[in-house]
Amino acid sequence: MAETSEVPTGARSDGALARGGDAVSTHDQREPWARFAWVLGAVWVVFMLFPISAAWEAAVSEPQRLIATGLLIVYALTYIVVYMWMIRSESWAIASRRGYIGLAVMVALMAAAAVLVGPGALGAGAFLISIAMFSGTPRRAILLAVTLLLAQHLLLTVVLALTPDGFIEYAVLYVPPAIVFIFTGVIRLINAAQEQHEVVERQTALVAERERVARDVHDVLGHSLTIVTVKSELAERLVDIDPERAKAELAQIRSLSREALAEVRATVSGLRVARLGDELAAADEALRAAGIEPDLPTEADAVDPRYRIVVAWVLREAITNVVRHSHARHCTVRLHADGIVIDDDGQGIPPEVVAGGMRGLRERVEVAGASLEVGDAYDSGAGDGPGTRVEVHW
Repeated sequence: MAETSEVPTGARSDGALARGGDAVSTHDQREPWARFAWVLGAVWVVFMLFPISAAWEAAVSEPQRLIATGLLIVYALTYIVVYMWMIRSESWAIASRRGYIGLAVMVALMAAAAVLVGPGALGAGAFLISIAMFSGTPRRAILLAVTLLLAQHLLLTVVLALTPDGFIEYAVLYVPPAIVFIFTGVIRLINAAQEQHEVVERQTALVAERERVARDVHDVLGHSLTIVTVKSELAERLVDIDPERAKAELAQIRSLSREALAEVRATVSGLRVARLGDELAAADEALRAAGIEPDLPTEADAVDPRYRIVVAWVLREAITNVVRHSHARHCTVRLHADGIVIDDDGQGIPPEVVAGGMRGLRERVEVAGASLEVGDAYDSGAGDGPGTRVEVHW
């Protein structure tokens, strides 16, 4: 019976309080269980017929019977109103305060009716257990319900002991509160477990989103900073022999830096979407700047539109690794309807890059339902090593 979420199920479903404390009205979008939750509580009012009937048939004066019957009818209406009031609470703290108010009113009404017509009116006590069981967080609510159950049974024992043949005629009154306590207690524990599960789900989703942002930022910055580094080295070599070309390279570095900053901001905001056509153009520029001869398709139409975003990320990460690690002379990219293949004729990709630097890319590919294969490209050309092949396919 550990403490759980501070937002009651009814409140969450009703849209009175969105997660994070922002009030958002979603009344028209509620699921049927949420819109008709009050019916689940109100339907039990039918059992008020027993104490009302006992009050109406009590061996007392007619005014006493009428007043007691009226009090019990008001008691039933109060139960419905309080129940609906509670399930629309914005937090368990508010629900508990509303529940305490409702309990005080209901206890006063039931006690007044019992004074007028006798023990029969105490049959309404089971509804107090129902209200108590949802007045606050699980631990406090169950403790309150236990207290009320024991208090009712103790009071009933005293009253019946003072009433002739009381135990013979009214012993059944012990049963309804106990039954309601068991059933509402089970419901409350299930509700608490569901809330805890939702908390864990939200935390898991938050961790996954953080990992996604970290992976995207890594991909964006890794690619952009690699190109900036290559162009900076080129500009440094050209500054004396070709100043105009060096200025052009520096201008491109400035432009790339601004683009990278904008991409990081967009990525953190969850708005960035890689476009395959743009990545092909960027790959051609990055490879040429690094002195690697590119062999790239000019159009992205070969790839199924469903896979283009993921293929664009694969191309970006793979080209970044070719520029940074391969020492290749040539790089070839082939697009297929269901994937992409990138070959270079360099020295091969270091194991630590496969294990670490490409982990984020592998996760992204697997989430998309594809497979990533990284290995040697032995027939890649006249480079200094076996080369590297990166292949993704669905």
